[in-house]
Amino acid sequence: MQRRSFIAAGGVGLAGAALAAPAIAQSQPEIKWRLAASWPKSLDTLYGGAEFLAKRVAEATDDKFQIRVFAGGEIVPALQVLDAVQNNTVEMGHTASYYYVGKDPTFGFDCTLPFGMNARQMNAWMTHGGGMALLRDFFKGYNIVNIPAGNTGAQMGGWYRKEIKTVDDLKGLKFRIAGLAGAILTKLGVVPQVIAGGDIYPALEKGTIDAAEWVGPYDDEKLGFYKVAKYYYYPGWWEGQANLSVYINIGQWEKLPKSYQAILTAACAEANSWTIGKYDTDNVAALRRLIANGAELRPFSREILDACYQAAQEYYAEIAAKNAAFKKIYEPWKKFLDDEHQWFRVEEQQFDNYMLSPKKT
Repeated sequence: MQRRSFIAAGGVGLAGAALAAPAIAQSQPEIKWRLAASWPKSLDTLYGGAEFLAKRVAEATDDKFQIRVFAGGEIVPALQVLDAVQNNTVEMGHTASYYYVGKDPTFGFDCTLPFGMNARQMNAWMTHGGGMALLRDFFKGYNIVNIPAGNTGAQMGGWYRKEIKTVDDLKGLKFRIAGLAGAILTKLGVVPQVIAGGDIYPALEKGTIDAAEWVGPYDDEKLGFYKVAKYYYYPGWWEGQANLSVYINIGQWEKLPKSYQAILTAACAEANSWTIGKYDTDNVAALRRLIANGAELRPFSREILDACYQAAQEYYAEIAAKNAAFKKIYEPWKKFLDDEHQWFRVEEQQFDNYMLSPKKT
């Protein structure tokens, strides 16, 4: 009798469990969002990172939460993604915050600052160093929730139609460059130009600009810069890393079920790892191909790097003195970076220096 009761109870329990799973799934809403990206479709790591993110969200929600990705210019211009999210033209965007430093230089912290952090340090600052809390507070004023969702790692210093050997060679140079680096280089006579990725090649080809930077070998090869400017400089001191973010309209974010918020956040973290891993893999062969096709690698001289570094420190001091929002983030950001450098000098730098030096066999 007890055995029959147990079987009966077990049967009910299994049937209940079988019914419960679809009921739970059915309780989640079907949501369709649009994501405006700042990237052309040809860039399969930047645009591809946004597609990867959307795919992971769909998979984790059994296709209940669908995000449709649009390239730069399809819904809004590539450099107006933040405005579109802020105004709820689209629910979310995938972009780089330094495109918006004209509104406020404080935006730069969410992507990169010249002579700033590398990718490891940026991740540490955002996840454990207080960076996310500071940036969330800043972005709240723009009706946006920001989530890191990609990183390029350290970038190259760009393509030049002529060699740049001294600081004097920078004077009058019409240079496509994004972020705070443009304001810093202005101190050295450069004429910065902010141009979306898909528009750089024709500007460089026609001579409207003298030089251009984008990301690194893999993307630069796709955009064809080596065909119109042969000198390829390094390092891109203005981007020791470049954090790419998902921006979500606050109203839309708050309407999401908590489970969807968690899934989207996790997908962003996975996209972050996916993006930098793809760049670190694909840049290797791409650089070899570029050199085979005539690109000439050139290092920036110590004179140029020192001059740019000094100009950067002067610029930060000037902005912090007159912009309270910038100062609020800059001071803890700078302390965190200084502390990280002390640790990296002891361990990371020593290991890298040895591994990258010629070995005796």
